[in-house]
Amino acid sequence: MVSQVELQQRIEAAYKLLESCRVCPRECGVNRLQDSKLGFCRSGLNPVISSVSPHHGEEPPLSGTKGSGTIFFTNCNLRCVYCQNYPISQMGNGAERSSGELACQMLWLQDQGCHNVNLVTPTHFVPQILQALGMARERGFNLPLVYNTSGYESLETLGLLDGIIDIYLPDMRYGDNKAAMHYSVAPHYVEANQAAIREMYRQVGNLVMDEQGIATRGLIIRHLVLPGGLSGTEKIMKFLADEISRDVYISLMSQYFPAYKTAEFAEINRRINEQEYDEAYDIKMKYGLKNGWVQEFE
Repeated sequence: MVSQVELQQRIEAAYKLLESCRVCPRECGVNRLQDSKLGFCRSGLNPVISSVSPHHGEEPPLSGTKGSGTIFFTNCNLRCVYCQNYPISQMGNGAERSSGELACQMLWLQDQGCHNVNLVTPTHFVPQILQALGMARERGFNLPLVYNTSGYESLETLGLLDGIIDIYLPDMRYGDNKAAMHYSVAPHYVEANQAAIREMYRQVGNLVMDEQGIATRGLIIRHLVLPGGLSGTEKIMKFLADEISRDVYISLMSQYFPAYKTAEFAEINRRINEQEYDEAYDIKMKYGLKNGWVQEFE
């Protein structure tokens, strides 16, 4: 565990990133220490939070029996046209909080008996999260931290999280940059995403669970199957098998449904079918990636 002294140094370094923002790969360069300056993520100095609650619908080692303590951050550094949480990620639904209030929310989730604190869409608020963590630790916070992200991350920012984040839960959303740009306005997504996954794995390794099957440390990859093979499952699974680990845990997600702006994109304006999900599963298995979870097809 990073000491409080080291954590304070990380907090100071993280806030430096906000002066000419390079918290994520977009490197917008705006001064977020001034609330009048907003970049792509439309976020200023203070964190904005949409909800805080124990959640029982995450992967089994995260939810366990007492729930994963989710903190949903408002806004996002992607613009996914199919986002199922678009009122939060794209429309800004949420309330601005201070880092001190965020620390209190972490402690409240611990008091509820949650197995972990699950930071959902945290990328653009990493400095504020680190500051809140420092405050919460001084008051007895000691739960594992889950970094639940789209996977569009900066290596510089991830370096500040080394020894602080216990469980990384990134998406691998696309295997192709053209699709990433078209559907999420994410330039160089594949390169940024793969570099982030390598760094996350270097920090925490494969998933470790306790005797009750609760995750304590490690990497879990989420892969949402998109219609028409647009998520690039083949390339993603090959990357994981060849460059990460055949023992990595993968959550293969079937829950895609048309949302937000998908009416403007005919090719994704439908649910996936069972054949598409089965094909993604077969690809996963072809590369020897046997660990993880599948979902019931609806």
